[in-house]
Amino acid sequence: MPNEDISEAKRASGRVTISVDAMGGDMGPATVVAGLAISASKNPDIGYILHGPEDELRPLVKKKQLENRCEIRDAKGVVTMQDKPSQVMRHGKDTSMWSAVEAVRNGDAQACVSCGNTGALMAISMIRLRKIEGINRPAIACLWPSINPGGFNIMLDVGADVRADEDDLMQYALMGASYARNGLDLQRPRIGLLNVGTEENKGRAELKVAHEMIARAAPRADFDFVGFVEGGDIPSDRVDVIVTDGFTGNIALKTGEGTASTIRMLLKEAFQYSPLSRIAALLALTSLQRLKKRIDPRRVNGGVFLGLNGTVVKSHGSSDSLGVASAVHLAFRLAQSGFTERLAARVASATELAQDDTESGQKGKNE
Repeated sequence: MPNEDISEAKRASGRVTISVDAMGGDMGPATVVAGLAISASKNPDIGYILHGPEDELRPLVKKKQLENRCEIRDAKGVVTMQDKPSQVMRHGKDTSMWSAVEAVRNGDAQACVSCGNTGALMAISMIRLRKIEGINRPAIACLWPSINPGGFNIMLDVGADVRADEDDLMQYALMGASYARNGLDLQRPRIGLLNVGTEENKGRAELKVAHEMIARAAPRADFDFVGFVEGGDIPSDRVDVIVTDGFTGNIALKTGEGTASTIRMLLKEAFQYSPLSRIAALLALTSLQRLKKRIDPRRVNGGVFLGLNGTVVKSHGSSDSLGVASAVHLAFRLAQSGFTERLAARVASATELAQDDTESGQKGKNE
């Protein structure tokens, strides 16, 4: 296909183009452009297509000296956080978000980044990019700070769809394993299925069936299945990828973000409590800065939409410039690796294996 040829040619040349929605975040387009400037200063192999009102974006791009790295595509409409996905689908073709996704669909960019409305972004992405053949439900995968050597674990789904049956959970395991290989350089990732306990007799019926399906697929899909894991394992070194439904995953994600914010606030209060505690804070400054960097949510900013014919990264709505730069870097890394094509091939291979298993089982019964 022409778009695939364009993407392969761009990767071969070393330049990756990221399509960026400039208007979706709470902090405004100036913050998005500042994030692109940080990204550009660290990597000469990234180019950008920036979507939004040209008269507003042009001075910002010029101020950050990005004219040679950034193409602006005029889009007057803006998707707000209050807009319903159905409303955006009917009336949002003139918006920066729609234009940003369309650039990936047309092959002009290898990945899309937006800080905007999650529901609207998923709806546009599903309609314009379409699901990979064999995928029932796309998923949103996030990076979670962990004590693993690489510093992060992957969890999916964290909010694309509140429902997930055993087939969906099986596909999430395959997609999560592929993301771990291409995003975290883990050649044989460890997959865990989130449950209320690690015993095989616990959990809902679909979890037990998914457990059996994932265990059967693991040897041929090049990942290790550790079985059921609990909430306490999410940041642990026992697992690399945590598979769950979007309802559970989103609650866990928001709980983790809230807990991290509370810990930072309580630490700040504790070290300001007295003159002695302030002296202790100064003595521990280096260690505190290291801890702050380790749990800084901006470093892991970006939920990846998995299961679509194109890479889309959802940056947090309240992202600052560093958060935007982190999301762009994640999109660049996945695009550079040819992640979408590799994921599609992995899903196709797994589908063939499942069909072979079904046919073999049926043949055995007949015999």
